[in-house]
Amino acid sequence: MAQNLEELFDVVDEHDCVTGQATRREVHARGWRHRAVHLLVSNREGRVFLHQRSLAKDLFPGAWDSSAAGHVGAGEDYDGTALRELAEELGCRPQSAPQRLFKIEACPDTGWEFAWVYRVEDEGPFALQAEEIARGDWFTLAEIDRWLVEQPGDFASAFALVWRRGRTLLTSGAGSR
Repeated sequence: MAQNLEELFDVVDEHDCVTGQATRREVHARGWRHRAVHLLVSNREGRVFLHQRSLAKDLFPGAWDSSAAGHVGAGEDYDGTALRELAEELGCRPQSAPQRLFKIEACPDTGWEFAWVYRVEDEGPFALQAEEIARGDWFTLAEIDRWLVEQPGDFASAFALVWRRGRTLLTSGAGSR
């Protein structure tokens, strides 16, 4: 199943304030600022679940990415989208709400997305959404660090930004609400 290129996103300005709405196709084609979420799911062993994006994705098909990630739809907010993406992509309904870690400013590496990054603790197993995710697995922090250095092209570009800041916060438990 191909992605819905007619899905509506809120278009935002440089301050992340909504200025209008446009389709996924138009937002991506024109490089307009919009919103997304990234979730880093870790388990009791300290491993982080990463997923490989489906080959049907319009951006970064087959690349590895955060545990779950997705666009904030028109009229949605970041926190609601985080819960929706966990449920849709991983079949995950965590016992506690995802914890906001930090926000990434819209830039070329994020595809002009403002993105809130969240931490979630869950043990799985997950029911992966085939339209979005080809496969997923648990990795240690050191494995991800090494992989990013040795084969950075294996990852969606925003993941490097997410990991650079999120890795430290995963072990410290810090974040902001």
